Amino acid sequence: MSINDKLINLLPGLAVMVKVIETGSFSAAARALNCMPSAVSRQISSLEASLKLQLFVRTTRSLRLSEAGQTVAQYAQDMLAAARLASTVSAVNAQPQGLIRLSAPKAFAKQVIQPLLGDFLRLYPEINLQMIVTDRPTDLLQEDIDLGIRITDQPPLGLVAKPLQLIEQILVAAPAYLSARGIPHAPHDLSGHDCIYLGEHANDNRWVLQQGALSQSVVVQGRYIANNTEMRLAAALDAWGIASLPVFTAQAALAEGRLQRVLADWELLTAYRGSAYLLYPPNRYLAPKLRVLIDYLEAQLQH
Repeated sequence: MSINDKLINLLPGLAVMVKVIETGSFSAAARALNCMPSAVSRQISSLEASLKLQLFVRTTRSLRLSEAGQTVAQYAQDMLAAARLASTVSAVNAQPQGLIRLSAPKAFAKQVIQPLLGDFLRLYPEINLQMIVTDRPTDLLQEDIDLGIRITDQPPLGLVAKPLQLIEQILVAAPAYLSARGIPHAPHDLSGHDCIYLGEHANDNRWVLQQGALSQSVVVQGRYIANNTEMRLAAALDAWGIASLPVFTAQAALAEGRLQRVLADWELLTAYRGSAYLLYPPNRYLAPKLRVLIDYLEAQLQH
């Protein structure tokens, strides 16, 4: 048995010793510890044997600490005070409180996450939240980020990945544009329209649409290209053409009738589709502040 193991084995006996000192007798300590007096006596005897010291001077009528016992008692009481302090810290940490650092892609952060945060912060007034808004993949461990949201169809290995929301890309246009230029009825009709696309990669103007087992590819063109969803949304609302947008960007304008779906019975396949995953390092003891935010985002976005 190592020295550390021997020291650990002393801890229960030291705790019982403190209880005997606090209560004044073995029987009173036993009542406080909800055990038999004989169990207290055995624990003290075992401690004395391990330390090779007599800790208490016992008579039929009295119990007092020996000189060595007085020295050991001071260390035992310090140990118990430290344990109580650790228990207090644990109780404090059981409350959702403290700073959470959350990273998310720009458009998703602004259009989906931001509207949810006011209610969350009102629910948990002891929690502070820092948003790290970026479209690049963040390294949670290296950048000291608690939670990250990433849109992907392959969440990274080594992290817990909770799917929050399917991210579908759709085609939309303003009623005024469709009234002036006509409504496409098949993917190949898009080649005769002004289309608003990302332009980040060479093939971003090649839209692939799928309907069941049927897949069609069409090269589109237009006078406006933007790798920002809000700018493509604004251009579509201003009747500049047919835009590719995430559903979460277009849904309010669609609900208000300011935009219309184009080729709604076709699925637009792009590299920018997938699911929004909430990512965090695996941790057996997840901090309450993180647990409540994880549960909140799941409840809001998975309904």
